[in-house]
Parts: sequence; C-alpha cells; structure tokens
Amino acid sequence: MKQALQVVQPLPSFDPSWAMFLDVDGTLLEFAQRPDEIQPRPDLVRILDALRRSVPVALVSGRPLVDLDRIFTPLRLPAAGQHGAERRGADGRVHVPPISGENLDSVRQKLNAWMDLRPGVVLEDKGLSLALHYRRAPHRGEEAVRVLEDVAEGLGGAFMVRSGKMVAELRPSGYDKGRAIEAFMAEPPFAGRVPVFAGDDATDEEGFAAVNRLSGHSVKVGDGSTAARCRLEDVEQVLEWLGRCARSGTVEPRGG
Repeated sequence: MKQALQVVQPLPSFDPSWAMFLDVDGTLLEFAQRPDEIQPRPDLVRILDALRRSVPVALVSGRPLVDLDRIFTPLRLPAAGQHGAERRGADGRVHVPPISGENLDSVRQKLNAWMDLRPGVVLEDKGLSLALHYRRAPHRGEEAVRVLEDVAEGLGGAFMVRSGKMVAELRPSGYDKGRAIEAFMAEPPFAGRVPVFAGDDATDEEGFAAVNRLSGHSVKVGDGSTAARCRLEDVEQVLEWLGRCARSGTVEPRGG
C-alpha cells in the first residue's frame, strides 16, 4: 500500500500573479536508469506551452541547457541548468560562471578510470559539472560521493559535491537552485510576481527555501522531509496540477 504523504498546507488556487519554476527529473519526468533514457509524456510540452501563456514559466534543473532544449523542443523556455551554473533569462541571454569545462579534463580522466572498475556507474558530463549516476549500482553510492569529494579537495574550493537521488555531482561552488530563482525574480517578467517552485530532490531544497523567503509557494514532489510547504505525490499528479493551472482551474493537490 502506498504510504500517505504529509502535507504541511494545501496548495492555494491558481493565481495569474504567479511565476512558476519547475524542476525536471522526478518532477516533470519520471526517472530512468540513465539520464539519456528519459521518456517525456506526450502531453508535457503541450501543458507547458499552455501554462506559459498564462504565467511566466522557467525550468530549474540539474540538466544542462542544451539537454533541456532537446527534451522540450520546440519550446525554448527561460531555464537554469546545472543547478543554476548556467541560466538563460526570458530575454535569451545566457549567464555562465567564469569557469571553463576544460578545467575538469583531468577529473574526467580520473573518473573514467574509476568507473572502469565499477560497472553500473554512469558518468554524465554536463560541461561545467560532472555527475556519477549509480541507479544501476546503488551499492556504489558512498564510493561515488567519496571519489568526488577527493576530486573537489584538489580543485581549491572552485567546485563542490552534492548528492541527489541515486546521483553524486561535482559542480561549481556558489550556485544552487535557490540563487537561480532569486536571479529570475529580479528580472522581467518574473519580477513582482509570487514565485511557485516544484521539485522532488534534496537539490531542490535551496529553491524551496528561497521561495519561502519570497512569500511564495514551495511544492515537494514525493516523500521525504522538506522545507517545502505543500506536497504532490508524483509526476502524474504534477502534470495534472499543471494542466489545471494552464486552464486557470482550482489547484487542490491530494495529500494524506
């Protein structure tokens, strides 16, 4: 039997004053064994296209921008990729840190050698960050975190390690989803609106905290402790909710 999920407070009815920020994997997309094996629901792009006609919408993801554009084609939404290390505003300008992906060349070599002895672990190279996915080898999780922490120590504080659902990631320091949302909220068309952020993972907690500080609505997808004030159960319920939002319907997610 599926365990009921605690809801701190019900999500309020849709309001055209919202600005919506959406995580991708685990929120809009079901997880796959490999990040390149995801299968978006056929109606996802249609829902997002309809939603953005009502309120500003931005994707806030661990994936790189090029990956987001591929998944959501023909849409090219404002988006924060690699947990905010790259961010494209509504004006189309892309903001990136003064870090070259070439700085990670020696790290890539080390991680590839490490993975040769650990079948099932997959390296995702995002350009400015590197992620070790161990969904096919969950017993390798602690090892994956340790090898990235060793690497980060040798990079002089320029990179940090963060864990998520079956993934450990090395990414530029000083960037997270909360800061990305705050940057969007300082720009049109997001400025002056009420931020709403939905996400499912530990890497979304900074986003929830930022939205809470801005008197917005934070929505946790799935189980687990969280700073979010509202909750939806799974991807299917998220897409149902977004569809209702796009139709300006009442939003009252089911909880327990």
